[in-house]
Amino acid sequence: MSSISESIIWGATKLQPVSASATLDTEVLLCWILHKERSYLRTWPEKILSTSQISAFKNLLNQRADGIPIAYLTGQREFWSREFKVTPEVLIPRPDTELLIETSLNLLSKIPAPKILDLGTGSGVIAITLALELPYLQILAVDKSTAALNIAQENANIHICNNIEFQISSWFQSIATQKFDLIVSNPPYIAATDPHLQTGDLRFEPQTALIAGTTGLDDIKEIVSNSAQYLTCNGWLLIEHGCTQKSAVQTLFQQYGYQNIQTYQDLSLLPRVTVGQLI
Repeated sequence: MSSISESIIWGATKLQPVSASATLDTEVLLCWILHKERSYLRTWPEKILSTSQISAFKNLLNQRADGIPIAYLTGQREFWSREFKVTPEVLIPRPDTELLIETSLNLLSKIPAPKILDLGTGSGVIAITLALELPYLQILAVDKSTAALNIAQENANIHICNNIEFQISSWFQSIATQKFDLIVSNPPYIAATDPHLQTGDLRFEPQTALIAGTTGLDDIKEIVSNSAQYLTCNGWLLIEHGCTQKSAVQTLFQQYGYQNIQTYQDLSLLPRVTVGQLI
């Protein structure tokens, strides 16, 4: 027999060598098994788990001990205070990407009935969040992965989001000639030789959504170099990038005629999102 409090202690001890957030990971997995909020664990610490619950809990702990991300074990991740479905076919949404949402909303507030393009939508969190925050938006969200687009469409259905069109496309390749007021993207930006690819959650995420050539800039360059023909006059391009890529990304924006270029810092005060305007 094992109570909730005993299970948390045991699980956190098991995960301590492999996770910097062992107790939190343990509680999240236990809540998933129990179908309860974390407050329940505090309210009923003495509650005894059933044999099937203990078995399922141990199974998840073993997978987490092998390094599999929590989001892939539970099949969901919170983004902008909403839950989104995630699978190993898509990147796990991260808090730093919320900076793209915040910046986009600030720019879109000045544009009546804007038309948006989300490049490399993945699980769809960027497009869906923008669409829910500003229902009058018209959004095209593209990805080269059919599996990713299926997840994005599922997320849109879950959140009853009807103002997004999803389309298969490798960046601009299959997009018909049209103009957008804002183009937003969180593209791959990690160099192929970056040692971080062999650590943490990155080991389990789709490499094609992470790696962009020897410098990590290949996809960003392709987006910046082709985006002008798809933007309206005074339209905006927003790109998330690595914290060491600010100078290189700003140079690309300048090279392809963008003005009012700014780079914004993420939650760790690191340069993360660069914005430019086509005038």
